[in-house]
Amino acid sequence: MKEMAMFLLKSLVVNKENVVIEMKEERNNVYLMAKVDPADKGKVIGRDGSIIKAIRIVLGASGAKANKKVTLRLED
Repeated sequence: MKEMAMFLLKSLVVNKENVVIEMKEERNNVYLMAKVDPADKGKVIGRDGSIIKAIRIVLGASGAKANKKVTLRLED
C-alpha cells in the first residue's frame, strides 16, 4: 500500500523528494499519513478534492483485495 501511495503521489508533484509517507497498521486497518511540499498540496488535492478522492479509491480497492481498509490522510 505504501509503495502504491508513494508512486501515485510522486507522479503528481514537482518536488518528489519532499513526499513522505508513514504507515501504521492495526488488524485489518492500514493508516497512511502523507506529507508533501506545501507548493504541491493543491495538485494532490485537486479541484473540489477530486484527485485525493481518486487516490483514496485506488488505495481502497487495493486494500480490499488484501481484506484491509486503507485510510489516506494528507498532513500539513
